[in-house]
Amino acid sequence: MQIGIDLGGTKIEIIAIDGAGATVHQSRVATPAGNYRKTLDCIAGLVGRVEAAHGRASGIGIGTPGSRSRVDGRMKNSNSVCLNGQPLLEDLQAQLGRPVHLANDADCFALSEAVDGAGAGSGVVFGVILGTGVGGGLVVQGRALDGPNGIAGEWGHNRLVLGDGQGRDAPRPCYCGRVGCVETVLAGPALEADHAAASGAGAQAPLGAAQIAQRAAAGDEECLRTLDRYARHLAQALAVVINIVDPDVIVLGGGVSNIDALYEMVPRHWSRWVFADTVLTRLVRNRHGDASGVRGAAWLCGRPGR
Repeated sequence: MQIGIDLGGTKIEIIAIDGAGATVHQSRVATPAGNYRKTLDCIAGLVGRVEAAHGRASGIGIGTPGSRSRVDGRMKNSNSVCLNGQPLLEDLQAQLGRPVHLANDADCFALSEAVDGAGAGSGVVFGVILGTGVGGGLVVQGRALDGPNGIAGEWGHNRLVLGDGQGRDAPRPCYCGRVGCVETVLAGPALEADHAAASGAGAQAPLGAAQIAQRAAAGDEECLRTLDRYARHLAQALAVVINIVDPDVIVLGGGVSNIDALYEMVPRHWSRWVFADTVLTRLVRNRHGDASGVRGAAWLCGRPGR
């Protein structure tokens, strides 16, 4: 049995899986908001309860927002700000009394989908999270890569140049301090804001991403144009990944991944930016849904017997 934990800003989820990937236990609790020490205690309590019921785990993996600094090992770039500057890995290992595997939550998503999800059997898998923010993870031959800087797959903070840079195409500020990041164009709220601006609705009656997709499917011309713009921008951003990494499959996750039309629209657009006569990379929806992150955390420990 292996344990995976998804440490989020609002909830902490735990899963225990056997060697075949079957779920032995799964539950979630609210994250102690803004309290680092209580967060550590909460994780230890969850592990203790699962092991009391099912026996000691052979490994524990934890997916986190942000990543560990290569300089001092402390957390950085986490939107759960109480983690930033903290020696999370060392503190967890001390509290649990054993080694712990730690990785970015987008890496965990990609690993889950590469091991036994939508990308299973593929040599190179790029996992994309399109939600409130934008994240990415890269898995090669079943191993999640992080790189010497700990940022492999962080395509969400590449610059994405749109149109002539005027009006709605003007580069938008990102929380990271830069402007024009992929995240500022492809996150769910960016899709919604683009539609509101294009339709003239402004803040009066903003539509959510799901509503935009539903109205587009019903033939709403303005919503169709919004989705096509979004698909073109997503295709442009993913083309950079394809040109550099050439993955077998790209798996989408997050709330925006539920828009069915994207899986036909994006490949229709990306050939104009991909440096190949034919693009054989597949674009697919995730298999494990909201559980992908926590399952991937469990797979950080490897597959039993391998």
